[in-house]
Amino acid sequence: MNRQNVTLSLPKTLLKKVKMIAASREKSLSELLRESLEEKVREATGYKKAKKRQLKLLKEGFNLGTKGHIIVSREELHARR
Repeated sequence: MNRQNVTLSLPKTLLKKVKMIAASREKSLSELLRESLEEKVREATGYKKAKKRQLKLLKEGFNLGTKGHIIVSREELHARR
């Protein structure tokens, strides 16, 4: 995988906390940040895929076995018995 260096500007307190987290996990700061960014990308692409899949289901509809003909009226469905 080709890599490219980037420069980040972070508040010192945040950087200190992130370094502590990385050290506690025995990881480098770069590795911790890379994993975090990869997770964000997976979440974003997973959400888009799920949304696309669900919109397709809504557009296609579901086979309820009625072949497009509703045999019960709204009044019959909501009649109190």
